[in-house]
Amino acid sequence: MNFNTKRRVAALLAVPALLLTAACGSDGDGDEAQTAAVAEVDGKAGEKPEISTPKDGEPATKTVVETVSKGSGTAIKASDYVRLDWTVQKWGEDKELGGTWQGPATGGSAPRQQSVEQVGKPSRQLPAKVLDAVKGKQPGSRVLVQGTAGDLIGEALNPSSGIKEKDVLIWVLDVAGAATVDAKAEVKGEQAAPAPGMPEVEAPSQKAAKITIPENTKAPKDLKQQVLIKGDGEKVEAGQALVAQYTGVKWEDGKKFDSSWDHGGATAFQIGTGSVVQGWDKGLVGKNVGDRVLLVIPPSLAYGNTPGSELAKNTLVFVVDILDVA
Repeated sequence: MNFNTKRRVAALLAVPALLLTAACGSDGDGDEAQTAAVAEVDGKAGEKPEISTPKDGEPATKTVVETVSKGSGTAIKASDYVRLDWTVQKWGEDKELGGTWQGPATGGSAPRQQSVEQVGKPSRQLPAKVLDAVKGKQPGSRVLVQGTAGDLIGEALNPSSGIKEKDVLIWVLDVAGAATVDAKAEVKGEQAAPAPGMPEVEAPSQKAAKITIPENTKAPKDLKQQVLIKGDGEKVEAGQALVAQYTGVKWEDGKKFDSSWDHGGATAFQIGTGSVVQGWDKGLVGKNVGDRVLLVIPPSLAYGNTPGSELAKNTLVFVVDILDVA
C-alpha cells in the first residue's frame, strides 16, 4: 500500500524481503529446550509483560516456542490477519530492543499503535519465524519465542544493531485479534448513486474500481465521505485491524496511484491510531463491516504534511470495501 503507515520498524531488522524461512519448532521442541533455561514472563496478556532470565544456567539456544497463557476462539491459520502487541529483548539484559508498548503515537486517549500482520507473509517488524509462532494459537494468547538471532532473524539481521548471531533473543507476543479473510473477498450489494459533487464509482468484480472525477468541479477542502453499499457487520472501532480492498486515484487527473487488487487482494492495517493517513482514520472509524465507502481526502488529511511525498499536493479519492476487523 502506498500511503504512509508510519509503522515503527525494530532496529534489529534490515528490510526482510527474503524472510521466507520455515516455521519454528513446536512448544518445548527438542531435548535442549527441556534442559536449558528459558526466560520467564510475568503479567497478564494485554498488559506489558515483564521478562526475566535466570542468572544461573545457560539459555536454551535451540528455538523454543511456549504458550504463556491461552486465549479462546478459533485457532489462527496460515494467511490469517493478526493484530499483535510484542516486545523483544536480549538474554541477560532488561533493555527493550523494540516493541509496541511505548504508548499511543498520537497522544491523549488514542489506542496504542500495534502491529498488523498476515501470517505467512513477509513482515517489516517481525522475523518470519517469530510471526509464525502465533499459528495454531488462539486470539488472546500470549506466546514466548526464544532463540538465537542467527536462527530467528537469519540474513535479515542488521549488522549495525550490535546483535550477534549467537545472541539469544526473547520475543513475547500478545495476539490482540485475528481474522480469516479470503484475499479475493469483496463487498456485495446494490450501490448507491454518487452524492452531488462526489466522484462516480464503477466496481467490477475482482478488479480495481474505476473512479471518475466530476467535470468542472473543484476539489473539496474538507473530508467528504459516502457509504455506497451499507453493510450489516460490526462497527469499526479505533485500534482495530481493518481488512479491506481499496482503490485510490488523484482528484486532479483521475489517475489511479494504488489499489489492493494490484498487490494480491485484501490487505490489513490498524485504524484510528495514526498508522494510516488521517482521512482514513476519520472516515472509516464508525463504519460497518460490509460497507463500501467513498472518501475524498484533502491534502491536509493525506500527505500535505509529508515532506518529499509525490502526493503532497493532491486530493485523494478512495473506494474502500470493509471486509472484516480483528
